[in-house]
Amino acid sequence: MKIGYKLAAEGYGPQEMIRQAVRAEQAGFDFVEMSDHFHPWLDVQGHSSFAWSVLAAIAARTDTLGLATGVTCPTVRYHPAIIAQAAATMALISDGRFTLGVGAGERLNEHVVGQGFPSVRGRHERLREALEIIRLLWQGGYQSYEGKHLQLEDARVFDLPDTPPVIAVAASGRASATMAAELGDGLFVTEPKESIVAHYREAGGGGPRYAEVPMAWAPDDAQALRAVLETSRWMVTGWKVMSELPNPVNFDAASAYVEERHIRELFSVGPDPEAHVAKVRSYVEAGYDHIVLQNAGPDPDGFLDFFAGDLAGRLRALG
Repeated sequence: MKIGYKLAAEGYGPQEMIRQAVRAEQAGFDFVEMSDHFHPWLDVQGHSSFAWSVLAAIAARTDTLGLATGVTCPTVRYHPAIIAQAAATMALISDGRFTLGVGAGERLNEHVVGQGFPSVRGRHERLREALEIIRLLWQGGYQSYEGKHLQLEDARVFDLPDTPPVIAVAASGRASATMAAELGDGLFVTEPKESIVAHYREAGGGGPRYAEVPMAWAPDDAQALRAVLETSRWMVTGWKVMSELPNPVNFDAASAYVEERHIRELFSVGPDPEAHVAKVRSYVEAGYDHIVLQNAGPDPDGFLDFFAGDLAGRLRALG
């Protein structure tokens, strides 16, 4: 089992995330994962820097730490040719430590280029075409592609690693899990659903299985709960909401109903390591082997120290 640290790109500026990543390597994390967003979920979070620049800087400042996007939408705000080039470059400058996490995207980030945001079916069709284009370009040479939604004309990625990056595809059900098996190298989820792993394996998938685990560390439960209510209550709304709303103000309104009891249903909170171990165990037992700790607590340094001193050994014993 590998354990990752989620860089809260919406909550901290780029320099701070680079610093946290360096500390995460020192604390014993295997990798860091960073969302690739244009907007934060809530205005109060106040940040949303360009993921590719931050990850490149982290690669230059670390030695063994894996790096991943969690996740990039390669279909609207970006053309997949740009992502093929960006990921290949990241693989080279990180000496093979980079994983390309991809997904169908959220309206929050993709609508900004004025191309609209497609239906769920349209998103999946575009993601499949994007993955085919990325794979095609990583074969080398000049390539063209004519899809229903996406096109490529006489394009070549000149700087390619000997081994392409792992592609982990975000999935929430059978269709996306099947796509992950057919066109990806791994799986990426945000819920401890055994059924997604089952669909992935039934379709022939055998790669790494990434899962984000929501937790909030603080010296006491009350501080942890306050931090989640202030900055991360949007997570309670679920993906059917999270994929559709266009701006932070909409997420503020949609999550206004969230109370402490809702947070406790989704997050492990407070200073007790066993509460966080129990949360992670549910993901491990569901079949996930790359566990991303998504700390929504108010003190990232305190959490990193907590991980190194009280949590790492307990979590590694699960795997």
